[in-house]
Amino acid sequence: MPSDKLEGSFVAMITPMNQDGSVDFAGFDCLLKFQVENGSSAVLIMGSTGEVSMLTPGERQEIIEQTMPMRPDGIEIWYGCTGPNTQETINYCDIAAANGADGAIVAAPPYICASEDDIATYYLEVADASKIPIGIYNNPPRVKTDLSHAALLTLAAHENIVIIKESTSRVGQIAQMAAASPDISLMCCDSPNLGLVVPLMALGGNGTANMSANVIPLEMATISKPWRSWEDACACKDEWLKNLQLLHFLYSAINPVALKSLVGALGLPAGPLRKPLTSLSEAELIAGLRICKTLQLDKKYGYSINI
Repeated sequence: MPSDKLEGSFVAMITPMNQDGSVDFAGFDCLLKFQVENGSSAVLIMGSTGEVSMLTPGERQEIIEQTMPMRPDGIEIWYGCTGPNTQETINYCDIAAANGADGAIVAAPPYICASEDDIATYYLEVADASKIPIGIYNNPPRVKTDLSHAALLTLAAHENIVIIKESTSRVGQIAQMAAASPDISLMCCDSPNLGLVVPLMALGGNGTANMSANVIPLEMATISKPWRSWEDACACKDEWLKNLQLLHFLYSAINPVALKSLVGALGLPAGPLRKPLTSLSEAELIAGLRICKTLQLDKKYGYSINI
C-alpha cells in the first residue's frame, strides 16, 4: 500500500479515438506526456470522462494493457474499474493490478439505483478482494446511489480504501469528512456548479479529481495544491477565479462532450465522441475557443486556436 496520500491534480483523462471510432493509443501516449510535463500528480484512465460506459470489455482490458507501459516517470496511473456488478468490478481491478496499475477508482454500478447499505457492502467486498488500492467515487448524478458522510467514514477505515472523491453539492458533507480526519485523500469534482473545490481545499483537502486539466493542467495543479501557506490559498483563489468561465464552459454539456470537443479543437489528440454522444455545435465550440484565446492558452501551451 502507498505510504503517502495522493495529493494535487488527479486528472480524469479523455479516451482519444481515431476517426473510425477505435482507441487511439498513440494519442494516449501524447496525452500522458502532456500531463506529466504540466504538473499533474496522477491520471485516471476510463473514468466517466473517458467514456468508459461505452467501451467494450475487450477495449477496457486492452487500454489497461497498452497504456500502463506508457507511464512517464513522476505520475501515477489509476483506472476506472466499475463493473455492472460486484464480481465484474473485482475482475477489472484484477486486470489493472496484473498490469501494474497504481490503483482503481470505483463508483456504484450504474442504473441499478442500489441502497446505501448495499453499495457500502459492495465497496468493502471490492476493497477486500483488490490487490491494488481503491478510491471511492460518490457520484449520485451518474449512478443515483448517494453515500452519506457516515457511510463514507466507515468505508474510509478500510486499509485498502485510500481516496474518496465527492461529487455532490454538499459543502457540509465535505466539512464533516474533514473534521473526522480520516487517513485517506479527500478530493472532489472540479465542477464550478457544485461549489466544492474552494471549501474542500480550505478545510484541508488533498486535491481535486478533475477533468479540466485535460485543457489547463498547470492551472489545475495550482488549484489542487493543498493549502500549507497563505500563498497556496491565494494562488488557488486567483487561478479559480481567472479560469471560472472556462470551467463553466467545460461543464456546459454532459461530461465529456464539451471537454472532448474542445480538446480536439485545440489540436490535442481527441477524435470523435462515441455515439450516441456527438460533439458541440460550431457556435458552441467557438465560444469555448474564445475563452481559451482570452486566457492566452495558445501562447502558454502552443494550442492551435483558429477563430
